[in-house]
Amino acid sequence: MSSQTTRQRPTRHWLLLTAVLLLLGCQSTARQSQTDTDSTIPLDHLPALAGDYFQFHSRAVGRPFHIYVSLPEGYDASESREYPVIYLLDGDSLFPILATNHLFLNYDEGLPPAIIVGIAYGSFDPAINKRGFDFSAPATDATNEQGGAPIFLSFLESELLPEVESRYRADSSRRVLFGQSRGGYMVLYSAFVEPDMFWGRIASNPTFDPGRALFFSEPAPSSRTDLGLVVTSGSRDRPQLRDAAAAWFDIWRDRAGTPWAVKTATIEGGTHAANSTDSYRLGMLWLFGHILAD
Repeated sequence: MSSQTTRQRPTRHWLLLTAVLLLLGCQSTARQSQTDTDSTIPLDHLPALAGDYFQFHSRAVGRPFHIYVSLPEGYDASESREYPVIYLLDGDSLFPILATNHLFLNYDEGLPPAIIVGIAYGSFDPAINKRGFDFSAPATDATNEQGGAPIFLSFLESELLPEVESRYRADSSRRVLFGQSRGGYMVLYSAFVEPDMFWGRIASNPTFDPGRALFFSEPAPSSRTDLGLVVTSGSRDRPQLRDAAAAWFDIWRDRAGTPWAVKTATIEGGTHAANSTDSYRLGMLWLFGHILAD
């Protein structure tokens, strides 16, 4: 082998290696560019959920939340129209279901279009998803992993609601809070502690513990006279929750002098988690009934 051949071989190797690295770099850059573009607004390609997304770090709670927003069809066509705003607890699962369901209720039932806000944790992992703490009040029967409801309510009142209503054309006089199961507990908690915060509330198959006595005691007074509270219970819900709901229905169904008008309903055949759309439909049509009747 000549000395000239020996000197040329490393040069060819370096040229080949350089070309491969450049090719891989270009492919990586293209993939990264595509990823950045696709992840900017992840719901752009789902028109039934078209809207916005932002991450919000709560000072009150000390943790971040993922906020998903569905905007009504035609939202960009008007610069002045305001819309009712529906806040969904457990947005990780309920936002894609109920935001789409609201669209269908608008089509079929004439329900007014609305801004739908999903409040999500970003995971079902208990290390990240703190619904058990956030959606339970301090009480003698609360565990160490419960008791965060006052702080979460403060987050809603002083942080999230002002943020949403500064970003979007939301009608602050027509706020609705929806929650399922422990989220339903949080809906009830807000109704008893801060009734004026939401115009309408829907508690679907709520839990009542810890601190059950709160929900059978006198609620805080309100300054508004147009508030509504809907509580639903599936006929096939867990027996202990069915019993608690029946007891609550008996106390509040026909009671006068409450800060909110009350609608109670049993969803026939309804289970604990799978009938949120039925509760949403029933509750929203009742809350907006006077508008639909006009």
